Amino acid sequence: MKQFWSPNSISKNKAMVENLQSHGVITSDEVAKAMEAVDRGLFVPDRSYAYVDSPLSIGYNVTISAPHMHAMCLQLLENNLKPGMRVLDVGSGTGYLTACFAVMVGSEGRVIGVEHIPELVASSIKNIEASAAASPLLKQGSLAIHVGDGRKGWAEFAPYDAIHVGAAAPEIPEALIDQLKPGGRLVIPVGNLFQDLQVVDKSSDGSVSIRSETSVRYVPLTSREAQLRGE
Repeated sequence: MKQFWSPNSISKNKAMVENLQSHGVITSDEVAKAMEAVDRGLFVPDRSYAYVDSPLSIGYNVTISAPHMHAMCLQLLENNLKPGMRVLDVGSGTGYLTACFAVMVGSEGRVIGVEHIPELVASSIKNIEASAAASPLLKQGSLAIHVGDGRKGWAEFAPYDAIHVGAAAPEIPEALIDQLKPGGRLVIPVGNLFQDLQVVDKSSDGSVSIRSETSVRYVPLTSREAQLRGE
């Protein structure tokens, strides 16, 4: 598969990561390495805006989050993204953050992306195939993207050490808490008009604690039909 990167895009991607480090958004070397390894330019429709710290439309009434939000989620999940761990990415979109997760957990881990727009699944797989860092993980099967209703999780490879949700739920889906491993962490935007990024930790005895990290603005986690109608 042709690698659609250039030295220019690599330097811009590195500068994006360094900017996030200088502003204290990225504090972990592992998160920085993953975001440097996965060129964001491969995962957005318009590469001229790929490295700007802003969300971008990817069609189907969906956006790819701004780089600082991706960095924040990677930081919040860092301890649950160690080599060999299992990750579920709900609303995987263009596949960018899914690829970052896969780079962090490596070939011994497993990352599942779930996206309910089939066209986005198909294009995200092409995006990943163009990434030198993520393509081998897709080929060997430790990274996979599926068409499905992410509100139901993906039971086949549960329980997960880390679950990330890229759209706002009116409340935390029970299926996602059920599929979280004891010691695992779920990061999910919750709310309708006003939303909080919530961090859900499951202890070894199965009890759950929830805290709000920050106010956010995400598209709603909804059905495929409602999303396409823009509801």
